[in-house]
Amino acid sequence: MKSLWELPGALQERRKALGLNQKDMLMKIGMTQQQYQRIEKGGDTRLSTLLRILEGMDLEFMLIPKDQVKRVTNAMELPERAETGRDEEKDKSSSWSSVFKGMEDE
Repeated sequence: MKSLWELPGALQERRKALGLNQKDMLMKIGMTQQQYQRIEKGGDTRLSTLLRILEGMDLEFMLIPKDQVKRVTNAMELPERAETGRDEEKDKSSSWSSVFKGMEDE
């Protein structure tokens, strides 16, 4: 996401992917439909509210240095290797480790 204007659409897309409607947000995060609806329509929201929404949608908030965005984006697009017969969790771990190995501060 490159701008805050994309946030409402991204939240709506994720909510729908989870099979939730706006009313379900009350049960997930304690926010009424009207409160949540304002956010999906582009209303300004506090960071604490956004973090609560992200938690309820099983999303993570990350700050990525601009010079690392391409590497992180590429890493997120790594193909699943379950078809090779290797353990999927182990495979994911090793894939991520190799991608982020050069990004650590020395």
